[in-house]
Amino acid sequence: MTAREYPEEEKRELSENEKKKKFLWSYQNQKHKAVRLEEQLKELKENKISIHVVGDGMPHGNVKSDLSEYASKKDEIEREIVKERYACVKQFVLVRSAVEALEKEKEKTILTYRYLRGFDWDEIACKTGYCLQWVHKLHARGLGHFKIPKEAIESDT
Repeated sequence: MTAREYPEEEKRELSENEKKKKFLWSYQNQKHKAVRLEEQLKELKENKISIHVVGDGMPHGNVKSDLSEYASKKDEIEREIVKERYACVKQFVLVRSAVEALEKEKEKTILTYRYLRGFDWDEIACKTGYCLQWVHKLHARGLGHFKIPKEAIESDT
């Protein structure tokens, strides 16, 4: 399990910082759902395009049902993608506005790179020109000042 995953079946109460991180990672998690659906759609299309050769020389009458199953599954995945993209945009706006509510620009920058852009610590250090220690310190300060929006808390309960 990665540090970004918080299984629902976990019994212990999350610390305040863990709750903040869970909220901050929610955009990236939502984005990954949409990407997985797009990959499923791509695979479905690739599988349909590939040639299925049956070497018995006999006609096969199930082509029509295969096409309707394909079209149905394709439509289902496309609808899910639209729904997930919409949820992704909503979550991005919610997380971004919460990060932008911070007073200090350096903290905003670190939290934006980490949670909205998905950068790892080394990438953040490189992008900002700060050493890793300072990046972690700014991150901790930013988390300390960060407030989860009320609408996110209300939708969780």
